[in-house]
Amino acid sequence: MKKLLDGHVAIVTGAGSGLGRAHALALAQHGARVVVNDVAGSQPGSPGHAVVEDIVRAGGAAIADGGDVCDFAAMEAMAARAVEAWGRIDILVNNAGVLRDRSFSKMPLDDFRRVMEVHLMGSVHCTKAVWETMRAQRYGRIVMTTSSSGLYGNFGQSNYSAAKMALVGLMQTLALEGARQDIRVNCLAPTAATAMTEGVLPPEALARLQPAYVSPGLVALVAEDAPTRTILLAGAGSFESAHVTMTEGIFIDGSDEVAAQVAARMDEIRDRRGERVPGTGFEQYQLELAKAGFDVPLPH
Repeated sequence: MKKLLDGHVAIVTGAGSGLGRAHALALAQHGARVVVNDVAGSQPGSPGHAVVEDIVRAGGAAIADGGDVCDFAAMEAMAARAVEAWGRIDILVNNAGVLRDRSFSKMPLDDFRRVMEVHLMGSVHCTKAVWETMRAQRYGRIVMTTSSSGLYGNFGQSNYSAAKMALVGLMQTLALEGARQDIRVNCLAPTAATAMTEGVLPPEALARLQPAYVSPGLVALVAEDAPTRTILLAGAGSFESAHVTMTEGIFIDGSDEVAAQVAARMDEIRDRRGERVPGTGFEQYQLELAKAGFDVPLPH
């Protein structure tokens, strides 16, 4: 097997089980030295320590970290440990997450805040903790874990969906801000059988949705020739990409019935023929002003 990550240093959060464990093992298999983060702890007998033992037993290098992604100081300490051990940080995989599923009408706000804090702010904390190191070394690969629930919605997961779509927006901007330092930022939307999906899908489907089927996609997103600003969907051996697009839409001028026309012509507005994937948010301004007769160049 061609090793894509020889000499690289990776951090994987929530790596004691499920997808995180599969990611950590796959990164190590490809030659990366791995910080295995799991909030359950880093002592012998903890899930994270067991993953470290698996990696070392297979000839790799790994250390365990028990920091909570919701604690920024703990994430700074984790990043410092990686640099102390191996001199750099090349890869961050923001994988840690929780579920508090319930319909929005019945969901306590504490459950909404908790999911947002772990998924969104946890990813922010970890990314902030490694960002300056990556900028200084002019190299970095970061993956946010999004979800089809965020991209397309899922009943009973308003908190989870909000957090997962927020990570797409975070990825979009950080990829732009990190481009000059070769920091590439992507999203992974996995479909896998984990503790969070147990009881949701039938056993025969879960048997096909092993986390190990997702991790090759993760490796591709953090390799030296990785893309940036990609939303990669992966599961059961299949890989797809998702896009946030903008249609050509319509232009209405000089009418007192603009709202009525917008309502009546919604099918035209939503027509996907000729849609585009904008390079930045400013392209909305550019398109709309162009239709109004103004030629506005993109800012540099």
